[in-house]
Amino acid sequence: MKKYMNIFVTGFALLGFFSACNDNNFLNVDPSIETPEQALSSPTAATELVNSIYNKFLDWNESSFSWNGVSSITTDDADKGSDPGDTGGDKDLLDALSFSSTSLSFNEVWEANYQGIARANQALKFLPQLDLDATLKTQLIGESKFLRALFYFRLVRMFGGVPLIKSVPNIQNQDDINAANTRATKQEVYDFIMADLAEAATNLPINYGSNDLGRATKGAALTLLAKVNMYQGNWQNVKDLTNQVMSLGYSLTTDYADIWKEIGENNSESIFEIQARGETPNKGVQGYFVSQGARGAGGWGWGFNTPTQNLADAYEPNDARKDATIIFRGETLWDGLLVANTVSNPMYNQKAYVSKTNETFNGNDWESNKNIRVLRYAEVLLMNAEACLKVGGDAATPLNAVRNRAGLGNAPVVDEMAVWKERRVELAFEHDRYFDLVRQGRAGTVLRAHGKNFVDGKNELFPIPQTQIALSGGLLIQNPGY
Repeated sequence: MKKYMNIFVTGFALLGFFSACNDNNFLNVDPSIETPEQALSSPTAATELVNSIYNKFLDWNESSFSWNGVSSITTDDADKGSDPGDTGGDKDLLDALSFSSTSLSFNEVWEANYQGIARANQALKFLPQLDLDATLKTQLIGESKFLRALFYFRLVRMFGGVPLIKSVPNIQNQDDINAANTRATKQEVYDFIMADLAEAATNLPINYGSNDLGRATKGAALTLLAKVNMYQGNWQNVKDLTNQVMSLGYSLTTDYADIWKEIGENNSESIFEIQARGETPNKGVQGYFVSQGARGAGGWGWGFNTPTQNLADAYEPNDARKDATIIFRGETLWDGLLVANTVSNPMYNQKAYVSKTNETFNGNDWESNKNIRVLRYAEVLLMNAEACLKVGGDAATPLNAVRNRAGLGNAPVVDEMAVWKERRVELAFEHDRYFDLVRQGRAGTVLRAHGKNFVDGKNELFPIPQTQIALSGGLLIQNPGY
């Protein structure tokens, strides 16, 4: 049984009293049971406030179907999958890049991330008021700022500038209402993210004891800060920050395939993961794994977000990552399961596979016992290599470490394209491909060659959801081209 932190508490009572952002779908207590003062007087109030932020990453609208659609099905790594007639709501439109501002996935991920930001703001409002150990208080504030930064990072990469809600809004204050409905600039959002992460990196520990395994660490904050700088082209910062992370004791695991198994969770390469729990009662990422499981006769899922042939062809011969990333129709998986020739699609995402025989499984497909990897040490090495190519330094060593772990020899040429290629095959289905192509300035070229309708000057960003524009009374301004 896993021994990491008890993120999965049901102590959302606090949020029932303080939420002013319409984020009450997760409440599971009657607010009349306790007063706010009683809730805050609980000895576990501080950790419950912060645990509720982590819990948001388990929700369907945050980490599952729509997020897969927006970050993966839009790319050359993935097709919609499933059966031709099953659109998944709008996943066919995402696949073709023919979506609009009314496509439901964009509104889902918008709402989800602002729900997470609301939880973080609640925690950051009340933590300073609680009577608890100063070191713990500093740590919990650091965790909250890291998680808020992660929500905003998802938003800014998708939409550009978004409303910057820095604290719990006062619904009686018109300035707060206007700020919550008006887009900040992209740079203002990035600056806010970086400030949160810099403070988190200062205040978070390098590691935790077994009971708190899975909480955000100093390494997680530094890694995300490096990634945020990478997306802004601040390459010296990327190099300096990744060098710091490389000094903290992380290491690549021996077997790439093991990363995606239960035995590989929270290992030496793990920097931050969304934690799941599979024993009764389940508390896993809602629908993430079943929605990507093999579909049809002999299958075990809905069959969405399937690997493309283009991705399969991107792997070099004998690259161990290919078989660890892609399930092929007709193959026998690592746990002995034969993938029937009758399943609907030729390939599926193996990083989303849950073994019902060799891993913890209590029959709940909807919330399985499988973590989602968010930040890994391999990406730190690849960011460091790319930064070294930009500002000077040894790019070959970190790049080749990633290749060698995959069973490949050293890169014949160490250049930007070599690093970009390794990012693709190393990080496939880890929600970065679309945003990588945009920051690299080649999204149009790559995606049009793949048959997608990418429009330069438009599709670098996704549309602001029309629902949110309407709710703002027209204060939110749409992105160009939509």
